[in-house]
Amino acid sequence: MDYAHTPVMLREVLQFLNPGPGDVAVDCTLGGAGHSARIAERIGPAGFLLGIDRDQDALAAAERTLSGQECAIRLVQGNYALVGEIVGREAPRPPDCMLFDFGVSSYQLDSAERGFTFREDAPLDMRMDASSGMSAADLVNTESEDELERIIREYGEERWAARIAQFIVDARHTKPILTTGHLVGIILAAVPRGARREGPHPARRTFQALRIAVNDELGAIRRGLEGAIECAAPGARIVAISYHSLEDRIAKEAFRSAERPCTCPPSMPECICGRVKQVDVITRKPALPSEEEIALNPRARSAKLRAVRKVLGL
Repeated sequence: MDYAHTPVMLREVLQFLNPGPGDVAVDCTLGGAGHSARIAERIGPAGFLLGIDRDQDALAAAERTLSGQECAIRLVQGNYALVGEIVGREAPRPPDCMLFDFGVSSYQLDSAERGFTFREDAPLDMRMDASSGMSAADLVNTESEDELERIIREYGEERWAARIAQFIVDARHTKPILTTGHLVGIILAAVPRGARREGPHPARRTFQALRIAVNDELGAIRRGLEGAIECAAPGARIVAISYHSLEDRIAKEAFRSAERPCTCPPSMPECICGRVKQVDVITRKPALPSEEEIALNPRARSAKLRAVRKVLGL
C-alpha cells in the first residue's frame, strides 16, 4: 500500500512553527512527511530537517517524498520520547522549530496487517515499531483481568471496560486471542445490544486503549514534549497536534507546567523552588481544523493544535 499522507492542519502548523530559511527543523512524528515536505520548502538550501519515526515503512515513504528537497535531511528510526537524545546526536545545533503529530497514521489504520483497525480481520499487533516490544495479542492474552479493565477504562474511556475485560479473560481460556476479528467478536458480545445502536463502533475505544498501552503513547508524549522543550533553541516554536482528550490533556499540562513551573505553596511570600519559566504558551485555547478541512479529511475532525515558544535567554 502506498503511504499516502494528508497532513492535518497544515496551514496552522506552518503558521505556528513559522519555519524560515536556514532553520533547523525537527519533525518528531514524521509519518509520510506531509508536514515535513512543506517545512523543508520553507527552510530552503541552508536549512536542516531531522525526521523521526518508529515505523520503518514511514521512513521509507518519507525518504521518497523528501527526495527532491534542497535542505539537508536526516531521517532516523526512533521514539519521540527520546527526542532530546536524538537531536543531540543527529542535529547540527538546537532546533528552531519542532512538530509532534500524535496518534496513529492513516496508513497504519488502513494497513490491515498491522492490526490497528477493527474493521478487518488481521493479526492482532498494533506496534508502531513492528520489530520490537509487546504486541496487542501478547497483552490481551497475558495481562490480568484487573489490568485489562484499567487499560480499557483509562486509555479508552470505555464505560463497559469491566465487562470487556471479563469477556476477554473468559475467551482466552478457550482459545488464544490472536486476530483483530476474534477480539472484535468478544467486544461485541460484551457490550449490551442497546449500547451498540448508536455512536462509534463498539470496538473503537478498546482498540484505542490497547494501541496506547502497547506503544506507551501517553508516557512517550509527556517525555517527548519535555525533551523537546529542553533541547530546543531559545525562541524556538514547538507544535503538538492531539486527536483525543488524553493526548490533549498531557500536551496542555506539559506546556502549562513549562510556562508556570513554580511548585511553591501559594502561602509562600516568594518563590524558593528555583524552577524557571521555559516557554510562553501561544495557544491559550487549542486551534481546531476548519470545517472545510474536516469535509476533505474526516480524520482531522478531532484534531487539536497547541503551540509554545521557548523563552529567550534559556
